[in-house]
Amino acid sequence: MNKNKVLEQYEDNWETSMGGWFPGEKVILRGKNVLTELNNDRWLEYLLFGITGKRSPRIARLIEGMWLICTSFPDPRLWNNRIAALSATTRSTGVLGSAGALAISEATIYGLKPIQGVSDFLYRTSEKIAEGQNLEDVVMSEVKKYRGIYGYGRPVVDQDERVGPLLDFARSMNSGDGEYTKLAFAVDEYLANSRLKYRINASGVVAGLLADEGITAKELYHIATLTFTAGVIPCYIVALEKPEGAFFPLRVSRLNYEGTKERRVWGEQK
Repeated sequence: MNKNKVLEQYEDNWETSMGGWFPGEKVILRGKNVLTELNNDRWLEYLLFGITGKRSPRIARLIEGMWLICTSFPDPRLWNNRIAALSATTRSTGVLGSAGALAISEATIYGLKPIQGVSDFLYRTSEKIAEGQNLEDVVMSEVKKYRGIYGYGRPVVDQDERVGPLLDFARSMNSGDGEYTKLAFAVDEYLANSRLKYRINASGVVAGLLADEGITAKELYHIATLTFTAGVIPCYIVALEKPEGAFFPLRVSRLNYEGTKERRVWGEQK
């Protein structure tokens, strides 16, 4: 079937099993009436149901605690928070600043890609061990292929201060002793005693805990999409109180410039 034929099927027609809005009548999500059947859910329960189809106040509360403990730090030096703070001192809007910060939260070293990546790693590792491979071979193969493992290692400091509080919270929610969480810490133990000395970080713990709840790597990615915003917005608010352009200004004399010395004019065509 050619492309035009494919698109003709969707002209004025979009079929979805997810839900829809019926003006003046109701709103449906996954077969449930939002206004009468889901109206007592917490927002995280609603989000969890929309992404996974699961209805679980306990898992939703577990995720909510993860967001608070692990990601929403109101420090403007953090890579995504910088965008929000900078946008405030340029007098952009809170929505644009927050959206920019959210966009770069999908980073390779930090943020959403590592969160999804370590979940995928744990699922694949569990399958390989079930097929008869040993943990050491699986881990070293991953390191050799990707030069590291998402969920392990951390810049600046070796230990992740979030791991202990996160585990304490998880256990208060009857979580933390499942197959994937144990696997995550088995990998941690192996890496800690290897030449690499990597230790598990918060994303590794989160991935293990939620894999034990049946959350897939892609579902975890969607669940974590907004996870940084509670730290982003305070950074914007504080920066808005500062003078315009005051976010970490850098004087020209501090730059070690080795480029062309000739004077250039903005917009000049070479």
